Amino acid sequence: MTTEKSESGWQLFKQAIAGDTEINYTEGSIARVTLLLAIPMILEMAMESVFAVVDIFFVSGLGTAAVATVGLTEAVITLLYAIAIGLSMGATAMVARRIGEKDPEAASIAAGQVIWLGVFVSVMVGLLGLVFAREILMLMGAEESVIETGVGYTRLMFGACFSIVFLFLINAIFRGAGDATIAMKALWLANGINIVLDPCLIYGVGPFPELGVTGAAVATNIGRTIGALYGLYHLVGGKGRLQLHTKDMGLRMSIVWSLVRISVGGVAQFL
Repeated sequence: MTTEKSESGWQLFKQAIAGDTEINYTEGSIARVTLLLAIPMILEMAMESVFAVVDIFFVSGLGTAAVATVGLTEAVITLLYAIAIGLSMGATAMVARRIGEKDPEAASIAAGQVIWLGVFVSVMVGLLGLVFAREILMLMGAEESVIETGVGYTRLMFGACFSIVFLFLINAIFRGAGDATIAMKALWLANGINIVLDPCLIYGVGPFPELGVTGAAVATNIGRTIGALYGLYHLVGGKGRLQLHTKDMGLRMSIVWSLVRISVGGVAQFL
């Protein structure tokens, strides 16, 4: 009996990792469906926390100022994570509702407005970070040596915040549509690229330039951007449960504001 349960659990795990667009999540055992959705979500969220750990690990060879830069910047970017996670909750809820209503066109329209919301947030936060990178580090109590070492890292992390926002929001669309496996794979891809590029760009391995702590920001942003593009590819041209059509990309401010209202509670919770 134990072996049978173990094999059954292993089969369920493999099925959750592989993903299957033919599964109907409105039928069958609630416990089974919950696990099929939860397993890739758990692995996705676990991978999101790996970025900063990898960056700190590789920049530790540059000295304490570099480590402090990554730590202080990540502390501030946590606020952006809170906004992105809160908005992703609203995105997941809206898309899931339309999918549950078996209205793929409305789900596609909702996904299009999620993309627009990501554009608005990225532009606002990115501009603030580009202009006030030095002040952000000063506000966090950084010493002058840390500021001089890390202002480029901070400026780049905020300036390319679109990679964070879109990775969260596109993955939220997939979770709402029931394609959590695609979201998980996007994070795996993003982290894999970051792990490979980090030492290359920080220390100038082979043909890569030696960028120091700024190289960690470049590697992280490249990884996240490719992860987001992977998700966008599947959203526009893949064979998932939800297809985003260009005709549904027109800006509909009423839906955008509805997304914001739904997300306010989630943003406040994570702040």
